[in-house]
This record gives sequence, structure tokens and C-alpha cells, in this order.
Amino acid sequence: MASKEAKQEEDIESYKKRKIADLENLGRSGGVYVPPFKLARMQKEIEDKTSAEYQRQTWEALRKSINGLVNKVNVGNIKNIVEELFQENLVRGRGLLVRALIRAQMASPGFTHVFAALLAVINSKLPEVGDLLIRRVILQFRRAYKRNDKIVTTAAIKFMAHLVNQKICSELLALHVATLLLERVTEDSIEVCVSFLQEVGQALEDLSKSGCQAIFERFRTILHEGEIDKRVQYVIEGLFETRRKKFSDHPMVLEELDLVDDDDQITHEVDLLEETVKGEETLNIFKAIPPEQYAADEAKWKLISSEILGLEQDEGSDSSADSDEEADAAADRRAQEKILDFTEQDLVNLRRQIYLVIMSSVHFEECVHKILKLNIAEGQEKEVCTMLIDCCAMEKMFNRFFVLQAERLCRLNPIYQDNFTEAFGVQFNTVHRLETNKLRNIGKFFAHLLYTDAIPWSIWAQVKISEETTTSSSRIFIKVIFQELSEQWGIKKLVDRLREEELKPFFVGLFPKDHPKNVRFAINYFTAIGLGVLTEDLRSFLEQANAQAAAEAQKAAEERAMEESCSSSSSSSSSSSSDSDSDSDDSSDSDSSDSSDSSD
Repeated sequence: MASKEAKQEEDIESYKKRKIADLENLGRSGGVYVPPFKLARMQKEIEDKTSAEYQRQTWEALRKSINGLVNKVNVGNIKNIVEELFQENLVRGRGLLVRALIRAQMASPGFTHVFAALLAVINSKLPEVGDLLIRRVILQFRRAYKRNDKIVTTAAIKFMAHLVNQKICSELLALHVATLLLERVTEDSIEVCVSFLQEVGQALEDLSKSGCQAIFERFRTILHEGEIDKRVQYVIEGLFETRRKKFSDHPMVLEELDLVDDDDQITHEVDLLEETVKGEETLNIFKAIPPEQYAADEAKWKLISSEILGLEQDEGSDSSADSDEEADAAADRRAQEKILDFTEQDLVNLRRQIYLVIMSSVHFEECVHKILKLNIAEGQEKEVCTMLIDCCAMEKMFNRFFVLQAERLCRLNPIYQDNFTEAFGVQFNTVHRLETNKLRNIGKFFAHLLYTDAIPWSIWAQVKISEETTTSSSRIFIKVIFQELSEQWGIKKLVDRLREEELKPFFVGLFPKDHPKNVRFAINYFTAIGLGVLTEDLRSFLEQANAQAAAEAQKAAEERAMEESCSSSSSSSSSSSSDSDSDSDDSSDSDSSDSSDSSD
């Protein structure tokens, strides 16, 4: 009896573990929503706190906590955010923390000084976090510089500038970056270098005056040569004016963000072009470890965390009570602001809020930052995508302000990429309801997302060009997209993209080969919109099909002729045989009559 009860308990325990794993998998794939209190209760019921299932649960909780804390940091609450971050296992989650900081900085470059100050405090206690972030930012800068991506390059060097300002990395890195940007003089490289020196100039004047002087001498030489555009010359002159004012508008560190003493700060020296620099991307991915090691790591982190927080509590004991009150008040506000149901009125309010954010923003990066700060619930990202498309459609002329937001959201969060991919199908199926101007704006909107690879080219799998499956509106929609792609890329690159082997299955409907009628229709369509070169493969296919059809027709005609000749020859032979039979019958009759006469 006892063994039977023990077996039942063991079965129940294994069922609980299996259930949690299933719920976790469903949650990640967006299958079933599990209330947090229920998931926490099921986690508490796990007796083995070192199992792989429990490790994955704690990893997910760590990721969400770090992302939430990084996204809400600002000048006013940075001290509280630092304390909350040190309560999380930053040794195990250092990859998650660095990724969250880089993503937040890319989405909101205006808050770069805040993120750098946050990292400065963490770097003073955990220098491996600062070293990892510097290496990843350097790799990000290299990739963007090779791709001539001005936006990402500007954001990356702005982060590096504030890392130098906070003395997280050496000023030699800043000098190396400025030298590299001025090595090949272009208008973009000069503008990027000027913005970089505006951010880091005060620090360079303080830490390496001779190096800073050499950089400005290079700018003076460029001005004297006079080979650059007037606008860029004014930009350089503005930099000299900023230097004359001793960078008063771009201070090295704000007083509110000067949180670490110079003696406590740890400065890293990393070569900008060192080939051995690695980003250690595997730190972003969960990996179960042996139970003994997991328990030891957790115990070790508790000691480190208690030591760090104990020191910080001694330094800021006078403000601990106020911090607790502010935290309680913030928790109450979050509880009140939480949407409890999803009625139609709630969606209307959300759309109004998104619309106001979009229309009140001056720059697309500012708008993306505000959208991410809205804390949009899971599943409601679709409303943001719909609102951006509708706002773009309402403009008299195509405005890149909206599509740049869409591109940035797709790169920051794959959920937005999926929603814009789905939105393409919706727009294509309902394009006949749109006015011509709206149709063109939406076509250019999706063309931008395609030529920047913000959405996958698999969206063309749902499009089939034929007389029966398209309307005049849908044909205009496709024409606008392909003409925009040709204008941005050039016809050669567009042809190369359409001929990529891994993408060809998605273009079966665009260039149909199922029936000669559809083939001719597609050829005539692309020729009419000035892109007949895209149909060279279809033309050769149609010629081969016509030649094959002609050969088959000729073969069939020859077979019919042979059959007719065979049938005619057989009929003639049968008629001749019948004639010979009749002659033989006549001769036999005459012989018999003669014999009868003789007998008489």
C-alpha cells in the first residue's frame, strides 16, 4: 500500500513538471496565456530548485526583469534602478543586460548618457559587464561602418562617446574612431565625426589635449582644401564654435549622473580594429547547467549581491525610506493603470494614445522610444502596425517618417516584423477599397520595408499575377512596389534578388509557369510597367513551351497521317481480295454448267 501511494506521488510530481514545461513552451510560442500568479504557484510546487525546468523559468524571469528595469530608467530614478538590478543575478544574466542596454540605446539615442551612467555603476562592481558591452558596441560599429549605415553608426559612436565620458573605456578608443572617420573624407563621415566630437570633445580636451588638437587640425585642413559641400563646411565651423565655448552645451557628465568616484571606476582598453574581439552572443541564450554548479553559482551571487547592496545602503541610508515610498507609489500606479479587459473601448483608447504619440513626435527615433514606453500588452502590437500604415496612407505625399518607425520596430522586436508581414496580406486583399493616393503611399511603405530587409520576401508567396486573380488596384499596388524597389536598388540588384534560389519558391505566383495564358499575362504586365527585364526567364520558358507544343503537334499530325495511310492501304487490299473471290466463283459456276451440258 505504501509503495502504491509513493508511486502515485511520484506520478503527480512528474505530471507537474511536464505541465510546467508544456505551459512554458506554449507561452513562448504565443499559444496559451498563463496568469503570473498561477505560474508562480506552479513554480513553488517544484521541489527540485536546481532542475532544468526551474532554471529555464528563472532565466525567463531574469530576462523580463532586466528588460523592464532598463526600459524605464531615467535621470530621476537611476539610483533605484541600480539597486533593483543588483538584486538580479547579473553574472549569469550579463549577456541579457548588455543586449537590453544596446537595444534601448538604439531605440532611444537621446537617453545614451543615462544608459552609460547606469553601466558605470555596474562596471565599478562587475567590470566584466562593462568589458562585454564595449566589445559588442565596437562590433556593432564595425558592421554599420562597413554597410555605410549612417543611423546605426551614429548611435554606436554616441554610446562609445558617453562610455569615454564615464571613463568606462579609454580615450584612445575615441581618438581611434575619429581618426578612422576622417581617413576617407566624405560628407557623411564628416557629419558623423562632428556629432561624435560634440559628445566626447570635453572629455578629450581633459584627458588627451594633444590628440584632440590633432583631430581639430585635420578638420581645419579639410576646411582650407574647400572640396566639400558648403553645408558640411558650416557643420565643421559649428564644431569649432562649440569648442570655443568649451563644449558648454555638451557637458562631459551631468551632475545627476556622476555616480561613481574616479578611484572606484574601472577603465577598459580595447583596440577598435582588433580581430580577436568577440561578442560572446551565447551569453544571450539559456543553457542548463549541472544542478551542483547552479546551486553554487546562486549561493555565490547572493554573497556578491548582499555585499554590493550593503555598501550602497550604507551610502544612501538617508534616502532609503523615500525610495521605499516612491516604489510603493509606483507599484500602486502600475496596478491602477493595468488594463484588465480588452473591450472595444479599450482598443479605441489605445489607438488614440498611439496616434497622439506618433503625431506629437518630431523625429522617428523619438517616436519609437515613446511607443516602446507605452508598455503595449502582448498581442496588441498589431494596433501599432495598423496605425503606422493608416497614418502613412493619409499623407498627401509619401512621408518616410512613418516607415522609418516601422523599420526600426521590426529590427528591435520580431513580433512587429510578423505583424507587418501579416499586414501586407491584409492590405493586398483589400487594396481595391483604397484611393489611388493611399494605394501609392502604402505601396512605397512596404517597398521600403522590403529593400531594407525589415520584413521577409516570403510575403510574395500570397500573390499570383493572372487576369483572374488580380484587379486593376492590385496591379497598381504591385507596380508601385516594384518600381520603388528598382529605383532604390537598381534593376541589376533586383534581378539578382528575384533569382536567389532560396527565395524562388515565394515568386511562383509573381512569375507563373502553370499555363501559357498566365505566362503571357505576366510578361505583358511587367513589360507595360517598364520592368520587362524581370521576365527574361519567363520569355525563355514560353519559347521552350511553344517549341515543345509545336513539336508535339507535328508529331501528332504525322501519327494521324500514318494511321490514315495504313487504313487506306488495308481497305484497298480488302477490296482487291473480294474481286478475286468473285472471279473465282464465276469461273467455278461456268465449269459446272459445261459439265452438266455434256452429260445431257
